[in-house]
Amino acid sequence: MTDVYRRMKKDENDDSPAKCRDRRRRRIEMRRLAAVAGDASLPPSNHSRVDNNHLQTSDCVPEAKRVRSAEMKDFPTPPSSASSSDAAEAAPPEATAPATLAEPVFGTMSLSGRSREMEDAVAVRMRLCLPEICRWQPVHFFAVYDGHGGSHVAELCRERMHVYVEEELMRVCDKQGSETCGGGSSSEEEEWWRTALKRCFNRMDETALNTCPCGSAGYQCGCHPMEAALAGSTAVVAILTPEDIIVANCGDSRAVLSRGGRAVPLSSDHKPDRSDELARIKSAGGRVIFVNGARVEGILAMSRAIGDKYLKPIVTSEPEVSFTKRDKDDECLILASDGLWDVVSSDLACEVACKCLREGRSSDGPRMEDDEAGALYPSHSALAAALLTRLALGRRSSDNISVIVIDLKRGG
Repeated sequence: MTDVYRRMKKDENDDSPAKCRDRRRRRIEMRRLAAVAGDASLPPSNHSRVDNNHLQTSDCVPEAKRVRSAEMKDFPTPPSSASSSDAAEAAPPEATAPATLAEPVFGTMSLSGRSREMEDAVAVRMRLCLPEICRWQPVHFFAVYDGHGGSHVAELCRERMHVYVEEELMRVCDKQGSETCGGGSSSEEEEWWRTALKRCFNRMDETALNTCPCGSAGYQCGCHPMEAALAGSTAVVAILTPEDIIVANCGDSRAVLSRGGRAVPLSSDHKPDRSDELARIKSAGGRVIFVNGARVEGILAMSRAIGDKYLKPIVTSEPEVSFTKRDKDDECLILASDGLWDVVSSDLACEVACKCLREGRSSDGPRMEDDEAGALYPSHSALAAALLTRLALGRRSSDNISVIVIDLKRGG
């Protein structure tokens, strides 16, 4: 990104004054667009969408080198379904979340990097719902999806996963009984959460297996069936409540918590050579072959994923779910695809993000300008996400890179 910016500056000196003015005008426009990116506190604006949620960093960036940066309009609070609104009305006044409860501050960045195609997707839904299992407190939804064999499964996850999560969470207490749901033990409630999230991933997998890349459901189209059979996606989902951080992971995307200056992994990568995954693959009749690393049947570099019809049931969509009580020492939560984690350790990622967020808490101005990249960021969370993607690029990550940084010291 730095090289692109320097080349752009050099071209300005070489070109005619008219071209120079034209490029400067476009650059100012892109900075204005970047200024609304990545901040959950800014209102949506219809005029700032560029090319299907992609922001191009400069005129010199090739078509494949596009940056997808978070805008609040891309992550609207979904309309309340009948079940969620009914639950909110039925909740006692003292249990209903106050309307003024602050929301977490977050920033995202997603770019294709050195890969030809963009197959990652990022989703954020603030105040997804007010489920009874959470005592009618709001839950916030964050997710990173890393597609392979095409982008359509990751895009499906971005469109549907949060819908399934909302539906399943609002049904938990109906299935358990309202009296039981409100008074269950901690272990019982965790099991209800785990069951609901597993149902979400199973429903998402069924949707992916029965949807063609062209958008047709049930393959009622002329596309070759292998187009859909070869596609899949990882999914790491974090649900933030006032008391807990709940992470459901399927694949090798990762969630890491920075607590008291220490990186705490909230998910474990599903790699084929992980001892328990290797045993599961063999028991399902599959093999792990080492071809440029451990791969299921010599093909897939992860042992769990959504989609991948041709590798079922060896590759499963069942997530692993972790529960972490929130603590006053929690600083930030990072969700990212393996484009970051392949070249940046969890410790280093937390160190970079926390340093950036601490500087933001000690300063008055919410907007940050990155002089080197020539971009404006509305929050230090957005700047931290951008710095992590740049760090991965500098370390020659060959994959798409998607990052979400959530500041746990600010907001909810």
